Amino acid sequence: MKFSLLKSAGIGALCAATTVMAIDPIVIKGSKFFNEKTGEQFYFKGVAYQPRTGLTVENPDPLADPIGCKRDVELFKDLGINSIRVYEVDYNKNHDTCMKLLEDAGIYLLLDMPSPKYSINRESPYWDHDLMSHWAAKVDAFAKYPNLVAWIAGNEVANDKTTTPSAAFVKAAIRDMKAYLKSKGLSTPVGYADNDDMDIRMNLINYFNCGDEETRADFYGINIYRWCGDDATFETSGYADVTKNMTDYTIPSLLTEFGCNVVRPRTFHDVKSIYGPDMSNTFSGGIVYEFTEEDNDYGLVKVSYGSSKVEKTEDYENLKLAYTGITPKGVKMSEYKPGGRASLCPQVSSVWAVKADALPPTPSSARCQCMMDSLGCTLKSTDLTPDEGKALGEAVGSICGLTSCNEISYDTSKGRYGNYVACDSAQRSAWALDKSYINSRYTQCEVSGVDTITVKSPKQKDTAECLAMKDDMGNIAAPSTPVEDDDVSEIKDSDESDESEDDDARDDDSSLSKSSSKTSSATSTAVHLSQLVVAVAALVAMVAC
Repeated sequence: MKFSLLKSAGIGALCAATTVMAIDPIVIKGSKFFNEKTGEQFYFKGVAYQPRTGLTVENPDPLADPIGCKRDVELFKDLGINSIRVYEVDYNKNHDTCMKLLEDAGIYLLLDMPSPKYSINRESPYWDHDLMSHWAAKVDAFAKYPNLVAWIAGNEVANDKTTTPSAAFVKAAIRDMKAYLKSKGLSTPVGYADNDDMDIRMNLINYFNCGDEETRADFYGINIYRWCGDDATFETSGYADVTKNMTDYTIPSLLTEFGCNVVRPRTFHDVKSIYGPDMSNTFSGGIVYEFTEEDNDYGLVKVSYGSSKVEKTEDYENLKLAYTGITPKGVKMSEYKPGGRASLCPQVSSVWAVKADALPPTPSSARCQCMMDSLGCTLKSTDLTPDEGKALGEAVGSICGLTSCNEISYDTSKGRYGNYVACDSAQRSAWALDKSYINSRYTQCEVSGVDTITVKSPKQKDTAECLAMKDDMGNIAAPSTPVEDDDVSEIKDSDESDESEDDDARDDDSSLSKSSSKTSSATSTAVHLSQLVVAVAALVAMVAC
């Protein structure tokens, strides 16, 4: 999807402004959420909602299934919840019926901005116009609903010490999506949800709450699966340690997923700590994973798309019992005085490869198109089959192993980003092809299995003009600091000295966003930073969708 992000702002803002508020707005003050109308502190008491059983369409969207919504909203009311978290929707579909049902039931929506097809890849992260335009389209589709309470810009993206470079791209996405929301007159908060990894937990917590306000997350979520079985306690489960880590945090925090299923049926004894004296002064409640029974065995009910039938599991009745009578009072907004300062940014180390004071650039479709117009060797079409994408990715990997690809490369540990690093994968690949063409003295513009063309007289003669193009938020996109040629060898030396460790995290199948496999430290970091493979993974992933 290619469109101007700013042109659509007026319509969305108008819809938001003319919506009749039938549900109280939730706002942030300091480290807490509040009901703006009553002044009472707000606690999320919710469930993750992403039914998949019986799905027959390519893009799953539980909020565009009126039959399922009518069935499940009654169950939500029976459970006594006030919120749901949804990971994936299709912004082209109509959500009015489901969102009105949720609104009438007093249920708020936390919605993830990414989807499996349009997300920041932890193994080969980029933040480009294509991703931003899809996220913006989702914002446009849901801006008018008063019960949309928050956006989540990333779920467990950096999930171990080898994937920390991806955090820089998520933070850049938060910066740009906050700016996009602001341009539409919207103040819906944008947050991040982490995976509670021991090695990088505190670095992530501090990173997303450090630096300028425009780049910081508005709230922080933790997906935690430590409280397993009836014998666990606040202390033995590790919940006490997690709570201590967040005690002085200056933005709200909540459990964006919880509910260990090592022992079933689950009894949810952690609910008393989450909403009681142990945690209620620090966390703003949580979201139980998950509502429907899927292959990973976390469900409260068994349902199928398009059917009104429902079968409750023992977990359902146990959660209903656990939630009964849970009404934490918290503090009144008028009496609450926030304190503290933003976190100190983490320093680059063996487990953290992100220089905190430099972020990837805001995407600029104008800059990227200008660059494409300057190429003498380019792709005949950017619509590629998976086989073409694989062939092109391998070719670009070879090219960037023989010549400098600094303009499409990045080194997050040094805060260096090429001027075309925010272009999409096909555009970056085309840039590499043209670089090889120039190095061959304008004789070689061929890739086996991919259609390429030569352009005798490119429309754009001076690429310096490209660097002066505005970004997708209408700002002048200042030239970046590209990766230097000697950075690659330094990165490789560092990679080879790192030893990979076993990951004790829970099974990655437990949510939609846990599908990327882990690799060794050397291989994973090379995918992020080395020019040798700068376009391979992203390009193959793009054309495989």
